[in-house]
Amino acid sequence: MAPPDDPVDEPVDRSGAAAVRAAYDDVAGLYATHLPDTRAEAPLDLAALDAFVEAVTAGGDPEVLDAGCGAGRIGRHLADRGCTVEGVDLSPGMVAEARSAHPDLRFTVGSLTDLPFPAGRFAGVLLWYSTIHTPPAGQARVFSEAARVLRPGGHVLVGFQSGRGTRDVSAAYRRYGREVRLERHLFTPDEVARHLRRAGLHERARVVRRPRGAESDDQAFLLARLDVPG
Repeated sequence: MAPPDDPVDEPVDRSGAAAVRAAYDDVAGLYATHLPDTRAEAPLDLAALDAFVEAVTAGGDPEVLDAGCGAGRIGRHLADRGCTVEGVDLSPGMVAEARSAHPDLRFTVGSLTDLPFPAGRFAGVLLWYSTIHTPPAGQARVFSEAARVLRPGGHVLVGFQSGRGTRDVSAAYRRYGREVRLERHLFTPDEVARHLRRAGLHERARVVRRPRGAESDDQAFLLARLDVPG
Protein backbone atom coordinates (compact mmCIF):
# COMPACT_ATOMS: atom_id res chain seq x y z
CA MET A 1 0.00 0.00 0.00
CA ALA A 2 12.80 -0.09 5.81
CA PRO A 3 11.76 -3.78 6.04
CA PRO A 4 14.23 -5.98 7.90
CA ASP A 5 15.51 -9.23 6.45
CA ASP A 6 12.54 -11.29 7.54
CA PRO A 7 12.44 -15.10 7.54
CA VAL A 8 9.67 -16.81 5.62
CA ASP A 9 8.11 -18.18 8.81
CA GLU A 10 7.63 -14.74 10.36
CA PRO A 11 4.23 -14.62 12.15
CA VAL A 12 1.44 -13.23 9.98
CA ASP A 13 -0.35 -10.09 11.18
CA ARG A 14 -3.89 -11.46 11.38
CA SER A 15 -5.37 -8.33 12.95
CA GLY A 16 -3.88 -6.21 10.16
CA ALA A 17 -5.35 -8.53 7.53
CA ALA A 18 -8.76 -8.23 9.17
CA ALA A 19 -8.55 -4.43 8.98
CA VAL A 20 -7.60 -4.55 5.30
CA ARG A 21 -10.46 -6.95 4.56
CA ALA A 22 -12.96 -4.76 6.40
CA ALA A 23 -11.76 -1.62 4.61
CA TYR A 24 -12.04 -3.12 1.14
CA ASP A 25 -15.37 -4.74 1.89
CA ASP A 26 -16.61 -1.27 2.82
CA VAL A 27 -15.32 0.46 -0.33
CA ALA A 28 -15.67 -2.38 -2.85
CA GLY A 29 -18.57 -0.83 -4.76
CA LEU A 30 -16.94 2.60 -4.78
CA TYR A 31 -13.64 1.11 -5.96
CA ALA A 32 -15.28 -0.84 -8.78
CA THR A 33 -17.15 2.26 -9.95
CA HIS A 34 -14.15 4.59 -10.00
CA LEU A 35 -11.58 2.04 -11.26
CA PRO A 36 -13.43 -0.17 -13.74
CA ASP A 37 -10.50 -0.73 -16.11
CA THR A 38 -6.89 0.28 -16.81
CA ARG A 39 -7.49 3.94 -17.64
CA ALA A 40 -5.69 4.89 -14.40
CA GLU A 41 -2.48 3.14 -15.53
CA ALA A 42 0.35 5.04 -17.21
CA PRO A 43 1.78 3.77 -20.51
CA LEU A 44 4.82 2.38 -18.68
CA ASP A 45 2.53 0.49 -16.32
CA LEU A 46 0.71 -1.11 -19.23
CA ALA A 47 4.05 -1.91 -20.88
CA ALA A 48 5.04 -3.84 -17.76
CA LEU A 49 1.80 -5.79 -17.93
CA ASP A 50 2.36 -6.50 -21.63
CA ALA A 51 5.88 -7.78 -20.87
CA PHE A 52 4.39 -10.11 -18.27
CA VAL A 53 1.78 -11.39 -20.73
CA GLU A 54 4.47 -12.00 -23.35
CA ALA A 55 6.64 -13.89 -20.86
CA VAL A 56 3.77 -16.08 -19.69
CA THR A 57 2.24 -16.84 -23.07
CA ALA A 58 5.60 -17.50 -24.77
CA GLY A 59 5.64 -20.99 -23.26
CA GLY A 60 2.17 -21.79 -24.57
CA ASP A 61 0.80 -22.01 -21.03
CA PRO A 62 -1.13 -18.82 -20.24
CA GLU A 63 -2.66 -19.76 -16.85
CA VAL A 64 -2.23 -16.77 -14.53
CA LEU A 65 -3.17 -16.00 -10.94
CA ASP A 66 -4.19 -12.40 -10.32
CA ALA A 67 -3.23 -12.38 -6.63
CA GLY A 68 -5.01 -9.53 -4.88
CA CYS A 69 -7.36 -9.10 -7.82
CA GLY A 70 -9.64 -6.46 -6.33
CA ALA A 71 -12.66 -5.93 -8.55
CA GLY A 72 -11.02 -7.81 -11.43
CA ARG A 73 -10.03 -4.96 -13.73
CA ILE A 74 -6.42 -6.11 -14.30
CA GLY A 75 -7.52 -9.72 -14.63
CA ARG A 76 -9.81 -8.57 -17.43
CA HIS A 77 -6.88 -6.81 -19.09
CA LEU A 78 -4.79 -10.00 -18.98
CA ALA A 79 -7.63 -12.21 -20.19
CA ASP A 80 -8.25 -9.93 -23.15
CA ARG A 81 -4.60 -10.48 -24.12
CA GLY A 82 -4.71 -14.25 -24.14
CA CYS A 83 -4.20 -15.28 -20.52
CA THR A 84 -6.38 -17.75 -18.68
CA VAL A 85 -6.98 -15.80 -15.48
CA GLU A 86 -8.05 -16.80 -12.01
CA GLY A 87 -8.27 -14.14 -9.32
CA VAL A 88 -8.00 -14.27 -5.54
CA ASP A 89 -8.61 -11.49 -3.04
CA LEU A 90 -8.83 -11.14 0.72
CA SER A 91 -12.05 -9.11 0.49
CA PRO A 92 -15.33 -10.95 -0.16
CA GLY A 93 -16.81 -7.62 -1.23
CA MET A 94 -14.17 -7.16 -3.89
CA VAL A 95 -14.59 -10.73 -5.10
CA ALA A 96 -18.34 -10.16 -5.41
CA GLU A 97 -17.70 -7.07 -7.55
CA ALA A 98 -15.23 -8.99 -9.71
CA ARG A 99 -17.64 -11.86 -10.27
CA SER A 100 -20.42 -9.44 -11.20
CA ALA A 101 -18.30 -7.45 -13.67
CA HIS A 102 -16.43 -10.41 -15.18
CA PRO A 103 -18.62 -13.53 -15.00
CA ASP A 104 -16.42 -15.40 -17.47
CA LEU A 105 -13.44 -15.34 -15.08
CA ARG A 106 -12.99 -17.25 -11.82
CA PHE A 107 -12.52 -15.41 -8.53
CA THR A 108 -11.91 -16.83 -5.06
CA VAL A 109 -11.67 -15.35 -1.57
CA GLY A 110 -8.26 -16.01 -0.05
CA SER A 111 -5.12 -14.57 1.48
CA LEU A 112 -1.82 -13.82 -0.24
CA THR A 113 -0.04 -15.37 2.74
CA ASP A 114 -1.96 -18.65 2.38
CA LEU A 115 -3.04 -19.03 -1.23
CA PRO A 116 -5.85 -21.59 -1.72
CA PHE A 117 -4.14 -23.33 -4.64
CA PRO A 118 -1.84 -26.34 -5.01
CA ALA A 119 1.87 -26.04 -5.67
CA GLY A 120 2.91 -25.50 -9.28
CA ARG A 121 -0.55 -24.52 -10.47
CA PHE A 122 0.19 -21.36 -12.48
CA ALA A 123 2.49 -20.19 -15.26
CA GLY A 124 2.31 -16.63 -13.96
CA VAL A 125 1.44 -14.77 -10.76
CA LEU A 126 0.52 -11.10 -10.84
CA LEU A 127 0.92 -9.02 -7.67
CA TRP A 128 -0.41 -5.69 -8.94
CA TYR A 129 -0.33 -3.29 -5.99
CA SER A 130 -1.54 -6.16 -3.83
CA THR A 131 1.51 -6.46 -1.55
CA ILE A 132 1.27 -2.84 -0.39
CA HIS A 133 -0.99 -3.48 2.60
CA THR A 134 1.19 -6.28 3.96
CA PRO A 135 3.65 -4.93 6.57
CA PRO A 136 7.36 -5.72 6.39
CA ALA A 137 7.05 -8.78 8.64
CA GLY A 138 4.69 -10.47 6.16
CA GLN A 139 6.40 -9.67 2.87
CA ALA A 140 8.62 -12.76 2.71
CA ARG A 141 5.60 -15.02 3.20
CA VAL A 142 3.73 -13.37 0.33
CA PHE A 143 6.56 -14.00 -2.13
CA SER A 144 7.12 -17.51 -0.82
CA GLU A 145 3.46 -18.31 -1.51
CA ALA A 146 3.67 -16.78 -4.99
CA ALA A 147 6.67 -18.97 -5.76
CA ARG A 148 4.96 -22.07 -4.32
CA VAL A 149 1.98 -21.89 -6.70
CA LEU A 150 4.19 -21.08 -9.70
CA ARG A 151 5.44 -23.68 -12.15
CA PRO A 152 9.20 -23.87 -12.80
CA GLY A 153 10.06 -21.35 -15.46
CA GLY A 154 6.99 -19.28 -14.60
CA HIS A 155 6.97 -15.54 -14.02
CA VAL A 156 5.88 -13.09 -11.33
CA LEU A 157 5.15 -9.40 -11.90
CA VAL A 158 5.01 -7.09 -8.89
CA GLY A 159 3.67 -3.54 -9.04
CA PHE A 160 4.04 -1.25 -6.03
CA GLN A 161 4.78 2.25 -4.78
CA SER A 162 8.52 2.65 -4.30
CA GLY A 163 10.06 4.21 -1.21
CA ARG A 164 10.21 3.76 2.52
CA GLY A 165 7.76 4.13 5.36
CA THR A 166 4.01 3.89 5.70
CA ARG A 167 1.21 6.03 4.27
CA ASP A 168 -2.24 6.46 5.77
CA VAL A 169 -4.60 6.27 2.80
CA SER A 170 -7.84 6.56 4.78
CA ALA A 171 -8.27 10.19 3.68
CA ALA A 172 -8.55 9.15 0.05
CA TYR A 173 -11.77 7.31 0.89
CA ARG A 174 -12.98 9.89 3.40
CA ARG A 175 -13.48 12.26 0.45
CA TYR A 176 -16.16 9.85 -0.73
CA GLY A 177 -17.82 9.61 2.67
CA ARG A 178 -16.15 6.34 3.72
CA GLU A 179 -14.50 6.00 7.11
CA VAL A 180 -12.02 3.15 6.85
CA ARG A 181 -8.68 2.31 8.45
CA LEU A 182 -6.16 1.53 5.74
CA GLU A 183 -2.40 1.93 5.41
CA ARG A 184 0.03 1.10 2.66
CA HIS A 185 3.68 0.22 3.08
CA LEU A 186 6.47 1.36 0.78
CA PHE A 187 9.46 -0.76 -0.24
CA THR A 188 12.38 -0.09 -2.52
CA PRO A 189 12.87 -2.16 -5.68
CA ASP A 190 16.03 -3.65 -4.16
CA GLU A 191 14.08 -4.79 -1.10
CA VAL A 192 11.40 -6.41 -3.25
CA ALA A 193 14.07 -8.03 -5.45
CA ARG A 194 15.66 -9.48 -2.32
CA HIS A 195 12.37 -11.04 -1.22
CA LEU A 196 11.87 -12.45 -4.71
CA ARG A 197 15.37 -13.89 -4.78
CA ARG A 198 14.97 -15.58 -1.39
CA ALA A 199 11.79 -17.19 -2.68
CA GLY A 200 13.70 -18.64 -5.64
CA LEU A 201 12.57 -15.96 -8.09
CA HIS A 202 15.18 -14.10 -10.09
CA GLU A 203 14.68 -10.62 -11.45
CA ARG A 204 14.48 -10.30 -15.22
CA ALA A 205 13.52 -6.63 -15.53
CA ARG A 206 12.47 -3.60 -13.55
CA VAL A 207 10.85 -0.27 -14.33
CA VAL A 208 10.70 2.69 -11.95
CA ARG A 209 8.85 5.82 -12.96
CA ARG A 210 8.24 9.15 -11.27
CA PRO A 211 4.85 10.12 -9.82
CA ARG A 212 2.24 11.57 -12.10
CA GLY A 213 -1.09 13.26 -11.41
CA ALA A 214 -2.20 12.74 -7.82
CA GLU A 215 0.51 10.14 -7.11
CA SER A 216 2.90 10.99 -4.29
CA ASP A 217 5.48 8.23 -4.74
CA ASP A 218 7.54 6.58 -7.46
CA GLN A 219 5.92 3.53 -9.03
CA ALA A 220 7.93 0.34 -9.55
CA PHE A 221 7.41 -2.90 -11.50
CA LEU A 222 9.60 -6.00 -11.17
CA LEU A 223 9.41 -9.04 -13.43
CA ALA A 224 10.96 -12.23 -12.05
CA ARG A 225 11.24 -15.88 -13.10
CA LEU A 226 11.20 -19.10 -11.09
CA ASP A 227 14.24 -21.25 -11.81
CA VAL A 228 13.83 -24.53 -13.65
CA PRO A 229 15.38 -27.37 -11.58
CA GLY A 230 18.64 -28.78 -12.93
